[in-house]
Amino acid sequence: MDVFTSMKISASALKAQRVRMNAISSNLANIETTRTPDGGPYRKREVVFQATSQGFADTLDSRLRDAAQGVKVSHIQASSKPPRMVFNEAHPDADENGYVAMPNVDLVEETADMMSASRAYEANVTVVKSAKRMALKALSIGQ
Repeated sequence: MDVFTSMKISASALKAQRVRMNAISSNLANIETTRTPDGGPYRKREVVFQATSQGFADTLDSRLRDAAQGVKVSHIQASSKPPRMVFNEAHPDADENGYVAMPNVDLVEETADMMSASRAYEANVTVVKSAKRMALKALSIGQ
């Protein structure tokens, strides 16, 4: 596996974590949204990742294929959790019993997911920087 393969793997993770962070941002922005174009409250968006191979060429790298995989976003799905029911009879979307169907977004869970995505992004940036330093060091040795 060469230095550029590790950069490709980290780049795929950077893209995936960016999508995850966008989904988390959307979830947090709509934490109080009780009406959507589809009807009902906003439903939490969940990003599903999938491992991908990086197209190895030579024999040694092909043996490492299972150990060195990138990641891509398979799809983004709406959460299947039911909405939170909150009593607020003054709310315009309240039912006949005074309950409002609120989004199934948990602030604490989204904050933890956001911190996890941010740390994963930072770790992959560090990998790219390290691979870049290694490549530059290899070029300077050859001079």
